[in-house]
Amino acid sequence: MEEKAKEQEKKIEQTKQEAKEDMKGFASSISKFVREILNIRHDTDKQTTIQSIKDNIAVKGHTAWILVFSILIASIGLNVSSTAVVIGAMLISPLMGPILGVGLSIGINDIDTLKRSILNLGVMLGLSIFTSWLFFSIPLFQELTPELFARTQPDVRDVMIAIAGGLALIIAITRPSPQTNTVAGVAIATALMPPLCTAGYGLAVGELKYFLGAMFLFLINTTFIALATFVIVKYLRFPMVRYINSAKKKFISRLASFVAIIVLGASIYTFYNLYLKNNFKTKGQTFITYLKEEGIGIIDEEEGDINFKNNSIDITVYGKNVTKKDITHWNEKLVNIGLEGTKLNIQSGKDDSKMINEFQNLKEQFANNQKIIEGRDVSIRNKEELIKNQSDKINYLERKLNNNIPFLKISEEAKINYEGLQEISFSNKITTNFSSVDTLAVFNAKWFDSISKKVIEVEKLKLNKWLKTRLSLDTLLVINENK
Repeated sequence: MEEKAKEQEKKIEQTKQEAKEDMKGFASSISKFVREILNIRHDTDKQTTIQSIKDNIAVKGHTAWILVFSILIASIGLNVSSTAVVIGAMLISPLMGPILGVGLSIGINDIDTLKRSILNLGVMLGLSIFTSWLFFSIPLFQELTPELFARTQPDVRDVMIAIAGGLALIIAITRPSPQTNTVAGVAIATALMPPLCTAGYGLAVGELKYFLGAMFLFLINTTFIALATFVIVKYLRFPMVRYINSAKKKFISRLASFVAIIVLGASIYTFYNLYLKNNFKTKGQTFITYLKEEGIGIIDEEEGDINFKNNSIDITVYGKNVTKKDITHWNEKLVNIGLEGTKLNIQSGKDDSKMINEFQNLKEQFANNQKIIEGRDVSIRNKEELIKNQSDKINYLERKLNNNIPFLKISEEAKINYEGLQEISFSNKITTNFSSVDTLAVFNAKWFDSISKKVIEVEKLKLNKWLKTRLSLDTLLVINENK
């Protein structure tokens, strides 16, 4: 019995070991599969990538004019709030070249390329701002549109877009066959041109805050695209530029490392600050929403009421006298949502509940009037539709009848058959009993004065019968015009 038990335990242990080995093999297969999917080192064309980036750094001739025209198109698009026009401008813009050059040169210790990239980036920057400044200097185009205003206040999401876009861009460029659709998509997503246009607008209208906000957004995009390029270049182990002079090599290596650390540190600091600002505004808006849900009337809300820089929230309360108890309760709520230490500035008016009730009554009356007006509009539209349908039916019948009666042929035959007939005319007479519409063919006959009235009456009857037979009509009307 003991031997059987030991043998059984041994089999169980062996089964467990085999299961562990199978799990390890399965995990290893999954890991290998995932690595193969995410591997970007395979088939990387390093030399071609380096040369391609270097070739697109320079701003001269055709590139300079393309930049000017793309900035002009983007400025017009922002002025008319046309997203499609702005996207079109971003697709033809050559701004990415020098930015990629900065990231690449730092990654491979190429000081000459770094100098050339910074110089050309500065030229592009100056040319772009100058072009947009010229456009927005025209008084007709100085209105602050929503598209322009949106580029004056960057937040943490712009950083995330720049990072993701920069990574996608450099990875696409390093492929043996560069994916141009990805490059175009990144140009749109990172939106380098609109901030420059907005900066030119700020200078044109004398609003320094618009200029600084837009330039900050451009700096964020530029920095993180260059940083993403630097990271991928290092990860893919691009060949470093070698210098004959060892002292120069060491100096350049240290300089590139120092610049990389500065850019990385500034990027992290920028990201963190924008995260704090965005988080503060989100929590501040949550607090204001809470007050509204509690029935507190808040008016004159503005963007600057939630002030991250001053760590304060400004609210204007109406319809209630704010007590110390209210302030204490609201400050406790601030602590609960993570805004401890935030200063709450409250402006309140007297208790104007009567005015509020009257205002509510006016709103209800206005809503009722709107419903009545809408009902009348529906009735009018229905009647107009009915009239149109009847009119279309009448026109159809009239056209049909006109097409079925060959008047010229009939008039020639009538002249032969009735020598006393001086003149004949034809028209449609449309009648309705308000439930249906009928069209009657009417012929007006005029006889020579030499013919007696008795003869005219006889001829009229004969003409009536002849027309009915000739035209295959059950009913028609012949009218004598002779007095």
